[in-house]
Amino acid sequence: MILDLNNKRPNITYPCEWEYKVIGTNVDEMIKVIELAVIGMEYELNSSNVSSKGKYFSLNLKVFVESETIRDIIFAKLKANEFVKMVL
Repeated sequence: MILDLNNKRPNITYPCEWEYKVIGTNVDEMIKVIELAVIGMEYELNSSNVSSKGKYFSLNLKVFVESETIRDIIFAKLKANEFVKMVL
């Protein structure tokens, strides 16, 4: 968890737009997982970067979340997939 200079959690007002960077090894599988994680929600998905050797890919996901719980559930669903190596 990221803390501010006073070691406190940031104050996030919900609902809000939230962004995730999803890094993994198979773009097609990553897209499937993202679509399942945000099913029924409006979202924007864009390609970001490819590693120099072409092994890792990153996608930017922007989604409107209603609460911290929803935000955390999306994160957990993304992180649980074998093709997703990191979620920021």
